[in-house]
Amino acid sequence: MDLSEKIISYKRNKIEDTRGWFLKVITGKETNLPNSTGEVYLTMATPGEMKGGHYHPLANEWFTLITGECLLKLEDLDSKERKEIYLNANDPVTIYVPSGIAHAFFNVSTNSDFILLAYSDQLFDPVDTIPFTFV
Repeated sequence: MDLSEKIISYKRNKIEDTRGWFLKVITGKETNLPNSTGEVYLTMATPGEMKGGHYHPLANEWFTLITGECLLKLEDLDSKERKEIYLNANDPVTIYVPSGIAHAFFNVSTNSDFILLAYSDQLFDPVDTIPFTFV
């Protein structure tokens, strides 16, 4: 088997709207992945916009801000405890958000987009994404 037969190219769908964009880079359905692979995706938000605003009954997620700055708002659905975490790409951290925790990322910049990298341990299932509004 020559090199061109070993390499696989996957077409991706970049979804754009007025808030920014969303791009899955690993869907978990690619060949040659271990059975436990979830999804890897990037999302971008323009200044003043929000991404997320939901919770997952099943999925656990890990988030790392790649560029920009944002405010991550969290709420534990069981205890109703709330937390806010300011994220800045110049001081990178990865945040683990377990299932049952509502989360939303607010772009607090007035002049730059943010790009967020995320990993979910579950493949996408619309039943596992429940809208949640932060007030």
